[in-house]
Amino acid sequence: MGFSKFFLEKVWGWKVIGGFPELKKYLIAVVPHTHWQDFFLGIFVRNSRNAQVNYVAKKSLFDSPLGWWFKKLGGVPVDRSKSTNFVQQIIDIYNERDEFRLSLAPEGTRKKVAKLKTGFYYIAHGAQVPVVLVAFDYGKKEIRFSEPQYTTGDVAADMARFEAFFKGALGKVPEYSFEPQS
Repeated sequence: MGFSKFFLEKVWGWKVIGGFPELKKYLIAVVPHTHWQDFFLGIFVRNSRNAQVNYVAKKSLFDSPLGWWFKKLGGVPVDRSKSTNFVQQIIDIYNERDEFRLSLAPEGTRKKVAKLKTGFYYIAHGAQVPVVLVAFDYGKKEIRFSEPQYTTGDVAADMARFEAFFKGALGKVPEYSFEPQS
């Protein structure tokens, strides 16, 4: 058993249900995202399963003295200025690479939200890649993976289906946990 798996499952006591699919390209939507520690939990999940998964962060982080570390952890720099189209930037990355698995927190914040942001949906739809839903449930200490799901173009129906997957999952800060609208 590797260090990350041992630490995640034996020391922290997490149970992983499902896992990363054997696909070269997909988007991972992780909910709820209520605390900065979620990033490190994700790193341990990824490493415990020997999965190559990327994340995006603002370009300036990669220009800092810790830029090498962000890249080593799978970071991909993006320009988040108002004059750029973030969704199209990510679609372009998918189109340029033979393999790309991107993890995002579609809440867009660590505070409570009533609806998930749809950027991840439009990225997956535009790049024609499936979405893998991952619930970080601190209440049950479970990390649950969905099977890969393709978007249909019916945003409302797809988002309702995606949001339902996260029902009841408690974040590290429970009062900020996403709870889908009925």
